[in-house]
Amino acid sequence: MSDLYFSGDLFSDLDRVQRQLFGNFPSSMRSSRADAFPRLNIGSTEEAIQIVAFAPGIDPASLDVTVDKGTLTISGERKAQAPTDGARTYARERFNGSFRRVIELPRNADAERVEARYENGLLSITVGKREASKPRAIAIQ
Repeated sequence: MSDLYFSGDLFSDLDRVQRQLFGNFPSSMRSSRADAFPRLNIGSTEEAIQIVAFAPGIDPASLDVTVDKGTLTISGERKAQAPTDGARTYARERFNGSFRRVIELPRNADAERVEARYENGLLSITVGKREASKPRAIAIQ
């Protein structure tokens, strides 16, 4: 018999199937738009959740990272660069303007243990996991 069953609520069923197949990845990995900025890589170790935002050309002072009610928000602004030598722009593929990405954190994320670092166009965010959620060995007496 299959482990797949459907309750009639399509979105909760899809969410459950995704968790069964891929584990508990933060939901933004499956719901991001193709044109979302900045692009994200999200991973996990036994100690922490690791988020890397690809944000080249952004002044780190214009970036804001916040954690509230189980979500991590990355926001900021990338300023437009003026054309050099008075040239007119006919096409623009690089995103300019304000942005905001919201990432749902897993239940075992510890909002008190968040670190962010910007280097070479990469915003690296590490969110520690709660001690209670980490595997531990039980001594047999």
